[in-house]
Amino acid sequence: MITLITGGARSGKSTYAESLYQDKTDVVYIATSRIEDSEMADRVMLHKSSRPASWRTYEGTYKLKNAIGQESYYLLDCMTVLSSNIMFDLTKDMTQIDIKTQQTVEKTICCELIDLMEAIREQDKHLILVTNEVGLSIVPDHHISRVYRDILGKVNQRMAALSDEVTVLFCGLPLKLK
Repeated sequence: MITLITGGARSGKSTYAESLYQDKTDVVYIATSRIEDSEMADRVMLHKSSRPASWRTYEGTYKLKNAIGQESYYLLDCMTVLSSNIMFDLTKDMTQIDIKTQQTVEKTICCELIDLMEAIREQDKHLILVTNEVGLSIVPDHHISRVYRDILGKVNQRMAALSDEVTVLFCGLPLKLK
């Protein structure tokens, strides 16, 4: 079973996703953030403190299927940060990102997620993917931001199509879409 949870920033996605596994002990939290400053360190600490100590944490951006172990339940938080990490890795020195490179970034992100999803399905495990819906606000005035928004929107569409369930959160309230 694969579930995608989406919504805006601070809409309650992570809290909701974690609540779906609240009675489980064999959970792996796949953390995609990179701690590069004190703000991110504080955010990671807050996230870690909200999870049960029995949950295993796997940190990574690539080869996510390596997170799979004996546990039955997996929570990837989040596709948004995963996508920005991969985009940065592939385009960090660019001021303009051409269409071909955009397609390469999108394909790289999707391949990482699809590999994980396929491995989860093959082993009859459960996966929750958390992502942000970044296309609901104003159009960014900066090229790189628009490219990121467009790539993440396409990735979200592909992962939603491949998921068994899709839920969106607004103001902490879940609305099941699929």
